[in-house]
Amino acid sequence: MGVEAQRAAVAQCLHDGNTRIMAEYVEVESGRRSDRPELERALATARLHRIPLVVAKVDRLTRSVGFLSKLLEAGVDVRFADLPSIEGPTGRFMLQQMAAVAELEAGLISARTKAALAAAKARGKALGGNRGTVPTQDARQAGRNTQQARASKRAADLAPIIDELKAAAISTYQGIARALTERGIPTAKGARVWSATQVMRATSA
Repeated sequence: MGVEAQRAAVAQCLHDGNTRIMAEYVEVESGRRSDRPELERALATARLHRIPLVVAKVDRLTRSVGFLSKLLEAGVDVRFADLPSIEGPTGRFMLQQMAAVAELEAGLISARTKAALAAAKARGKALGGNRGTVPTQDARQAGRNTQQARASKRAADLAPIIDELKAAAISTYQGIARALTERGIPTAKGARVWSATQVMRATSA
């Protein structure tokens, strides 16, 4: 499914007319890579505004343990355009099952590769280079975030917004609090109105 078709699928999912898309992110990095810059930006936006992340197709998530792990750790409500009834706790359960299957597949691939290498070595074939090990560090990290880590992540999410405000000559905690309130960005506890103290705590986390 191309980007335009995925965009149409998301629009169809949000057909009630009362839902506004805050931002759109297109991830083009390989599923085998652990660094997913557009995913990180999408998660940051979802966390800041306390809104769901809508993914065009659920099968886009089944190809990467790292992708699934980041979503499970992010504390964001994930919804699927091709499965509109799956959201909330059910959606998180689905992600957990996908991550488990993806990790199992990675382990099976690793085991088969090691067995093939052992057989080749037994035949006297010289071995070198990649030993066929499939890293699973991302999968093992799922669910290990603490409250402090989440606070630090939120501070990082806020940092670009704070820098933008400071560049616009809004540098006091009170001024930043007013600007964040006007932009509709909730506080860490979900309040819609910021105070100077909350800005100070959020930026120093």
